[in-house]
Amino acid sequence: MTAISLPADAAAPIAPAAYLPINKVFAVGLGNALEFYDFLTFSFFAVQIGHCFFPASQTTHGLLYTLATFGLGFVTRPLGGLIIGRLGDRVGRKPAMLLTFMLMGVAITGLALTPSYAQIGIAAPILLLLFRLVQGFALGGEVGPSTAFLIEAAPPHRRGLYLALQFATQDAAILAAGLVGFALSSWLAPAQLDAFGWRIAFLLGASIVPVGLMIRRTLPETLVAHERETAAPADRRVPIGAVALGLMMLAGMTICAYGLQYIGTYAQDSLHLSAHLAFGGTICLGLCSLVGDFTSGPVSDRFGRKPVMLTAAVLMMLVLVPAFMAMHHVKSALVIYAATAVLSILQGFGSGPALMTTTELLPKLVRSSTLGTLYAVAISVFGGSTQFVVKWLGELTGDPLTPGWYMTGALAVAFTAMLIVRETAPVKTGRL
Repeated sequence: MTAISLPADAAAPIAPAAYLPINKVFAVGLGNALEFYDFLTFSFFAVQIGHCFFPASQTTHGLLYTLATFGLGFVTRPLGGLIIGRLGDRVGRKPAMLLTFMLMGVAITGLALTPSYAQIGIAAPILLLLFRLVQGFALGGEVGPSTAFLIEAAPPHRRGLYLALQFATQDAAILAAGLVGFALSSWLAPAQLDAFGWRIAFLLGASIVPVGLMIRRTLPETLVAHERETAAPADRRVPIGAVALGLMMLAGMTICAYGLQYIGTYAQDSLHLSAHLAFGGTICLGLCSLVGDFTSGPVSDRFGRKPVMLTAAVLMMLVLVPAFMAMHHVKSALVIYAATAVLSILQGFGSGPALMTTTELLPKLVRSSTLGTLYAVAISVFGGSTQFVVKWLGELTGDPLTPGWYMTGALAVAFTAMLIVRETAPVKTGRL
């Protein structure tokens, strides 16, 4: 395969005054966390949403339809990545991030207030789908500009740490959703959780949107006008090789991420355990993923991106199927939480360097749109379909280990790309 060169701007020195201290960058992370909380909460309350919008009186496949709706929310993510990502490259990272946040606020409020099937009939699942599509468009446009902002705001030798915030805030959103779900399932009866409990979780996310908008308005801009005006044609060229390898890596890690998020649904639907226990697993997933995220960033800055993500991929491939085997046979909270903890740490450890490598291979002037579109495609085609495919394959084959096998296959593809891709860490390339 032809060697992939690093973009010129990766080697260009930036004045120290242009770098943002890590505490300022948390403003990006907070907004990112709120958007992912709003988007992912749908998955964690899939069983309850299915009872509300696809009742048993109308279909025997309510959960499958809910997971399909969850997956369809990913259809508009590439469109958001392309349109809002290009806005981030042409106008600036900050306006793009403000737009995605406003759209997510509209979508999450609409989802929370949509009446049930019992109240308005078929209009209910239609509205559910429409708001879900808006969510997908907004989140598709979030990743490119925010990731570009983080790498451009960071000193070269700390890019891994700064970009760790991208996945760390996503996992913080999982943790927050798990805590909310755990609390609601503790306080409310199952019928109340079906009727209105899940709506409370969505409204909590909507209530924080004004705060997020205010915080993001205070951020500086990392893409200045003269960079766009004086750019050479080569600075706007998209490296096809980097895109192909980045897609393979991100697709594999994304399938694992959404496969692990499915464990809560798996515990309720396949193992017939309580929602309370399942949300406890979601809390464990969020906490342990944060450990992997914040560890991988500094470690990849010091030792390189490839050693970190290759190690994580190998270990995860070895552990996945045995973990699901243990959950299926033992069916206890301890086993589910232990399996979730190990897998989520490994997944968090590998995802950050994979995204970092892909981002560092892209020129600055096309970074927002290319990364946004690439990430959205990986998420939409592979991540968005994961939970539906796993559930469908499980019903088709009767194999309770289907999630483990599916994620292992995805990791094998990602591992191949990780072996081929060039090391991009400044400590390894001398581009400090």
